[in-house]
Amino acid sequence: MTANGSCYKSHAFAEACADLGIKHIRTKPYTPQTNGKAERFVQTTIREWAYANEYQTSDERKADLPKWLPHYNWHRPHASLGKKPPVSRLGLDRDNLLRLHS
Repeated sequence: MTANGSCYKSHAFAEACADLGIKHIRTKPYTPQTNGKAERFVQTTIREWAYANEYQTSDERKADLPKWLPHYNWHRPHASLGKKPPVSRLGLDRDNLLRLHS
């Protein structure tokens, strides 16, 4: 989810999302609730991943992102979700393999 800046409307950004299999969703203009969610995610990512550890290079930092994202989505409690992680919103039952993610 991104804002509606020109960089997110570019063909290059659309192609990059398509290449990575990412569904791009834009926030609704003049909707602070949605924009706030995107901004909050960015702030949390910066605080808890990008600058939480000392990295020697940008490549080292980038390599750590795939380790941090599962923590954010599966384990980190979110105040807006009643101290549950985002994955709790999917309604997975206990027999679903995704539920067994660790």
